Amino acid sequence: MSTPQSPQQKGHGLLVVGLATAVMTLSLLQTLVVPVLSRIAEQLDADLTAVAWVLTANLLAAAVATPVLGRLGDVYGRRPVMLGILVVVLAGILLALFTSSLPLLIVARVLQGTSYGLFPLSMGVLRDEVPPQKLTQSMALVSATLGVGGVVGLLVTGLLTQGDASYRRPFWFGLAITVIALVIGWFTLPRTKPDGTNTSVDWVGGGILGAGLVLLLLPISQGESWGWSSPATIGLFVAAVVVLVSWVFVEGRIKQPLASPKLLANRGVAMTNVAGLLVGFGLFASFLGITSFVETPGALTGYGFGADVLTASAVYLLPGGVIGVIAAPFIGAFVHRVGAGRALSTGATFGVIGFAGMALFHDHTWQMVLFGSVGQLAVTFGFATLPALLVQSVQPSETGVANSVNSIMRSVGSALASALITSLLTGMVSDTTGLPSEGAYVVVFVLGAIAFAVVALIGLFGVRGHHAVAAQEEREEAAVSMAGEFSPVSGLSS
Repeated sequence: MSTPQSPQQKGHGLLVVGLATAVMTLSLLQTLVVPVLSRIAEQLDADLTAVAWVLTANLLAAAVATPVLGRLGDVYGRRPVMLGILVVVLAGILLALFTSSLPLLIVARVLQGTSYGLFPLSMGVLRDEVPPQKLTQSMALVSATLGVGGVVGLLVTGLLTQGDASYRRPFWFGLAITVIALVIGWFTLPRTKPDGTNTSVDWVGGGILGAGLVLLLLPISQGESWGWSSPATIGLFVAAVVVLVSWVFVEGRIKQPLASPKLLANRGVAMTNVAGLLVGFGLFASFLGITSFVETPGALTGYGFGADVLTASAVYLLPGGVIGVIAAPFIGAFVHRVGAGRALSTGATFGVIGFAGMALFHDHTWQMVLFGSVGQLAVTFGFATLPALLVQSVQPSETGVANSVNSIMRSVGSALASALITSLLTGMVSDTTGLPSEGAYVVVFVLGAIAFAVVALIGLFGVRGHHAVAAQEEREEAAVSMAGEFSPVSGLSS
């Protein structure tokens, strides 16, 4: 007997499009300014070290806001919180477009950093609204836009800032995408009421966690300029450990904590968070490693292709982004068939092949495009499977906070990759050219391969298998089926 579809089931395709657009906004804004930092310094007459805060402030704001925004969605409903985030991001983009002050540009990037909260909230919406048999595919498609948005951000910046164009131009594109996401979200985000499980926001825990993350990410992102052995860097790392450990103790004594220690200690959640950190590392190792390598003038160094920002994005990164979009629905079906753990391991194997290939074979353009695309496919696999791993490890009411913590771990991994790659490229330089040596890039790519090798092991041995997921989906599908048989209009079990 066929089960009639509810309006939510019929419209879930447009909902997925809206969520994918929102998620792409956050990854696009993350990379939009990366190629134009030196131009910002030039056009605002500012020191490049100070301009680096345009990136750092965005990352710090994301770390502080993401878990709190996830809990606000649980308490007040995901629709108003997501629309509110998009409005705040819109204000941040407008400020970036019309200010000529570096401090105000940094404030604008702080406002834009709230966009990171869109991803965990989107995963919660999908779990509540999408039919169980479509959940993994939908999560994979929305998650894939994280990597794609990053590539689009680099490509758009390259297109719009050719010559002596203003660094503000790419923000107009970000404005358009954010408006589109806001309009689609207004019409597609469900007006679902919270289930009442969470009735308060743990502001104390959020404040302590935010402080700990700032203390951790600040030395990671600024360590190269401060000096890794400087008192400030070491002191902040020590302070971060103290504050984060104290946060764990505080959360254990709060009735409705932001993230309970029991949740964080859950084997599936803990292993997924480690995998998230390493996938975030792989994402930036790919972006920064490939772009820096191909932009190196080969005539001077004996390696590299002398590409400009546009060529580096369009020729060397865009193919991997396109492959990710095409592969996302198939990855979702693959997760549904074999389980998230095996799918994660399979995708990570692509990462090992891609990064190892770039370390060994990088003399020709086609080699970098081929192996770089394979490496980017691994990142897409990671983004697509991590939410599915969390779904099978936590209760529905914990989906938002679990994905929030995982998003933070990915951000930490990206920050680590950025800091480490910068250190390698500035520390391993040629005596004759003063540019990074070829061996520095080999080390970067080897580290990427190692990161994905560990992810593959986590997928095989660190998380629950397919049968637990299948059993849960069967129970959910049975509930939907029973609702259809005994009710005039079938509802969607959440």
